[in-house]
Amino acid sequence: MAGDRREVAERVYGILRRRAQLTWWLRRGGRISPPDGRLLVAADLALHDGWTSERIANHYDGGRFKPEPLSRDEREVLNHVAGNTLEHKDQPVDVLYNIPDWIEPQLRRAMGENWQAEYKALRKPAPLDIRVNALKADRHTATSALAAEQIAVQPSPLSPLGLRAQGRPPLVTGPAFRSGLVEIQDEGSQLVALLVGARPGMRVVDFCAGAGGKTLAMAAGMENKGQIVACDVSAPRLERAVTRIRRAGIHNVTQRVLDGAGRKWLKRSAPNFDRVLIDAPCSGTGTWRRNPDARWTLVQQDIDELKVKQAEILATAAALVKPGGRLVYATCSLLPEENEEQIAAFLVAHDDFAAVPLAQAWREALGGELPVGIAPGEYLRLTPAANDTDGFFVAVLQRKQKAKAVKESEAA
Repeated sequence: MAGDRREVAERVYGILRRRAQLTWWLRRGGRISPPDGRLLVAADLALHDGWTSERIANHYDGGRFKPEPLSRDEREVLNHVAGNTLEHKDQPVDVLYNIPDWIEPQLRRAMGENWQAEYKALRKPAPLDIRVNALKADRHTATSALAAEQIAVQPSPLSPLGLRAQGRPPLVTGPAFRSGLVEIQDEGSQLVALLVGARPGMRVVDFCAGAGGKTLAMAAGMENKGQIVACDVSAPRLERAVTRIRRAGIHNVTQRVLDGAGRKWLKRSAPNFDRVLIDAPCSGTGTWRRNPDARWTLVQQDIDELKVKQAEILATAAALVKPGGRLVYATCSLLPEENEEQIAAFLVAHDDFAAVPLAQAWREALGGELPVGIAPGEYLRLTPAANDTDGFFVAVLQRKQKAKAVKESEAA
């Protein structure tokens, strides 16, 4: 049964990655209306797996656990489709790379001259990345524990806590995961948490904590010393983090739902925090390898509304940062309007904040110079093709010391 579920899941995710090409071929074969699921599966068997139309028809026989027989129209369409490959010289760019036509020009501008490599990377499945829980293990210990489960891993190239699994092993059912030695977390997401620079004894806010992936990573870096407040507008999302927090052996996290009482808490707590992380709600364009369905549900109105929400969150969360503290803004978006443009507008409106250059933020948080593949500049930008991670943007901003505090420091 587990094998069947895995096969079904792989088929569904594969069709979502190839949906534009499959639809293009079906329309070319005479299917004008949007294809339903059964026809998309049939087309995928023909174009991706190389099945003949006869073999597909024999499979669609109405038997137990099998689809109903193909109609005459469906068979005619598949007769035109079968024998071809997914790619065709007449396919436009958006179809060839399975990107919604309305957003393709925006993404191409954002990706610059490397757009083709990035488009190709977005079509592929994401690797399985693992974060070692520094409260319980180091990479060597975790690697040995996973090897005992027949799970082969290698150190990831960018995160000092990262491991990358070979294939798609059943990680969550094994003792290493269940005992809290490791967590599943994309390497890019690990770097977001590390760049916060949370240290033992600090007061930290994870403003859009969700299910707590970055909260867990920061808490481990703080060695359970200090305080992390995990905030979110959704109580169910925060509740999902409770099991993970216990499993990881974390004791310095409290949770706040940003409802009416939570908003009052925000006002009372400003500005008292050393670090505030905003893992902002965004279009998720950087996660399309991992969530291929997201590309087909996103619309322009979503982005327009998210930009307003991101600006509001930035302004609200910034008030929590104490002088000399840092505000870290991150998205898993590839679009400048959610990233660089959002930060530029914030800095114009908040002249008490300044960007910390990426090389400095990296050196202070992770140690050493920027690794190969990380472009220097003010902000961190990760992409699937350049870094083999989800697409991420990270800006580290520091609140300036008050003038009085600066003068006192100079006098001392």
